[in-house]
Amino acid sequence: KGELRIQSLTFEDAGMYQCIAENTHGIIYANAELKIVASPPTFELNPMKKKILAAKGGRVIIECKPKAAPKPKFSWSKGTELLVNGSRIRIWDDGSLEIINITRLDEGRYTCFAENNRGKANSTGTLEMTEATRIILAPLNVDVTVGENATMQCIASHDPTLDLTFIWSLNGFVIDFEKEHEHYERNVMV
Repeated sequence: KGELRIQSLTFEDAGMYQCIAENTHGIIYANAELKIVASPPTFELNPMKKKILAAKGGRVIIECKPKAAPKPKFSWSKGTELLVNGSRIRIWDDGSLEIINITRLDEGRYTCFAENNRGKANSTGTLEMTEATRIILAPLNVDVTVGENATMQCIASHDPTLDLTFIWSLNGFVIDFEKEHEHYERNVMV
């Protein structure tokens, strides 16, 4: 294949590499520079979200994406309690924290710790639970004669601190009510 693999890179591996391809018709060259990056974890460019919302009974993934080389090891805490993988909590290889079946007890301050051989850093965010959005009245199947009008209803309950948006689709394609206003009409009841 003409492939060069370098394992367990060190700073001495940095430099200009040249590939030479040769046959009876001639010889060609291609160059590439290999830079070796090493840095302690830092959250300056990508801090954790300060406020994370999660629906009651739902699932949340809190991302932890510091810049670091080599890849850091991750750990998490809620307040002063160190978190470990369990039935509802999982720390992913990329540093993200997943919590399922969210309850009020999950609310609080979460801190991600990242550490490599160059140093360590942490970032903190607050998880807040919201009431889950639920469909109270779902659209029903409707038989309509060609040329007549059809009305379909959808009513939902939601956390009062959040806005609610209804999106209608036909066969998997979102209906654009502005473009198709002559055919579709949206009535919003408050």
